[in-house]
Amino acid sequence: MKVLVVGSGAREHAVTWLLSKSKIITSIYIAEGNAGTALLGRNLTGVSPLDAGAILAAIKEHQIDWVVVGPEAPCAEGVVDAIQEAGIPVFGPNQSAAQLESSKLYSKQFLKAHKIPTAAGIEFFSAGEFESYILSNRDKKMVIKKNGLAAGKGVLESSDTMELIDFGKNVLHDDSLLVEEFLEGWETSVFALTDGKDYKLLLPCADYKKANDGDIGPNTGGMGSVCPVPKVDGSLMKKIENDIVAPTFAGLEKDGIGYKGIVYFGIMVTKDGPKVLEYNIRFGDPEAQVLLPLIKTDFGEILKAIFEEKLGSLKIEFHKKAAVTVVVAADGYPGNYEKGIPVMPIEAPDENEAVIFHASTYFSSAKDVFTGGGRCFTVSGFGKDLKAAAANAYKHIDKVRFIGAWYRKDIGRKFYN
Repeated sequence: MKVLVVGSGAREHAVTWLLSKSKIITSIYIAEGNAGTALLGRNLTGVSPLDAGAILAAIKEHQIDWVVVGPEAPCAEGVVDAIQEAGIPVFGPNQSAAQLESSKLYSKQFLKAHKIPTAAGIEFFSAGEFESYILSNRDKKMVIKKNGLAAGKGVLESSDTMELIDFGKNVLHDDSLLVEEFLEGWETSVFALTDGKDYKLLLPCADYKKANDGDIGPNTGGMGSVCPVPKVDGSLMKKIENDIVAPTFAGLEKDGIGYKGIVYFGIMVTKDGPKVLEYNIRFGDPEAQVLLPLIKTDFGEILKAIFEEKLGSLKIEFHKKAAVTVVVAADGYPGNYEKGIPVMPIEAPDENEAVIFHASTYFSSAKDVFTGGGRCFTVSGFGKDLKAAAANAYKHIDKVRFIGAWYRKDIGRKFYN
């Protein structure tokens, strides 16, 4: 089978890496891809993930059998709809289903309609009404979420009244927003594959959104992640499935929303039980880089079962080990940062110990590698437990070298100390 992977980040590199190990996948194309995916398949430079016409032309030219859409934006923009209309099996939700992530207001309404546990929230479209509400709840810790997609940076948690007002007014210049109660507890991410009829739960993950060690500093797109999460035992996973996962898929079916792909459940485990923080309609980044390497079952066979709506009869197996991934970022991230920084040649580690995934890189005409964004690489280490996996990630992280490169030093530690 010929597969087209849509996207250019570390998530798409991880997807491409896993597909490259499949016995039924013969060729992999990536639109547009990065310097890492180019080593595993053929990058389609100039084919934008958001350009449905260019994607369809590439499908026709290269006789693509299946498509896997990595990022959320093409789903939200209707690219999946165009692929479906062309009769090509595609992993990823259409524009309607993508609202679970692309609209925080839609997501909250969905959660309330189907009685799925979540934080209380109020929608705002007017700066005046929003400011009055914040002032009437002065010094109370709240969460503000931009309604639309924001690449992981559209959320503020604060008890500083003026900080909340300034952030919210900035959002309201061009979007609506959601103000939620602040939930106390600890976070985990649960993923479920679906073929539109059945679903299969994958291993629980946890990511690190804060920029600096000790979980402090500004929010980022994610500076690292772990899988599995020791605190998510069988009992808690069953409760998450019964209270959140199963009702979500029942709600999608009731609302007539077809879906072939992955659903990401961002969950806060509170004293009152697990509650949904957010939905994503794709593999997370950097969660994909710890989750996908732990899938033992042929990923091509998983896609086949999804497209043929036979996922319910497929047993998905996992490697009996843990994974820790650490993001290597450009100097200045998540603020202003320089692009186009030369990367020293990278020696690939033993894959039993670690894999280095490119996040935002590109080749020059001379085949030298340069950085193309803020989060540039992720290094995923593997081991018998999280401590051993973290040791392997940090053992190999200095193989990634470019001026200004930095990373958190404590990924995974809070789970095994």
